[in-house]
Amino acid sequence: MSTILPTFPMWVMCVFEPISTVAGFTVPFIAAELFTAEQIPGSLVEAISDNTRMLALQLGNIYLLLAMVAIAVLYSTTEPKVVRNYVIALWLADIGHIATTGYVMGIDRFVDFANYNPTTWGNVGVTAFLCATRTAYLLGLFGPDKKPLAARKKEQ
Repeated sequence: MSTILPTFPMWVMCVFEPISTVAGFTVPFIAAELFTAEQIPGSLVEAISDNTRMLALQLGNIYLLLAMVAIAVLYSTTEPKVVRNYVIALWLADIGHIATTGYVMGIDRFVDFANYNPTTWGNVGVTAFLCATRTAYLLGLFGPDKKPLAARKKEQ
């Protein structure tokens, strides 16, 4: 892997996250009704309107886009500033994603972890894990970025 991220955030952002976003892409295309019902725990799976189906499929498409952008940016750039700015954008999006989910669910359902379904764990739990990893990376807790492969070869 040619990413300059330290080992743990590299595995999280370059392997785990693209795989999970591809899963987020797949589900609405296989079962849009289930995907929309699962956004809030306890919702019944029902027939959905064409508008709702369109939103679910477009959201799935955005998840696929996120996977491709992560791979394109994190595997191709050797510029720490580009990686840092990309991670900052994702960090802000994580906060917005969790806040939006909490706002729509309401505080009672949001803190009722025992009744979370797999989609809610993805929307809140996984996103919080990604946000925490990004926070630790941005604070330098994983150490410095790796030197680009070309720079490492020159040193040898």
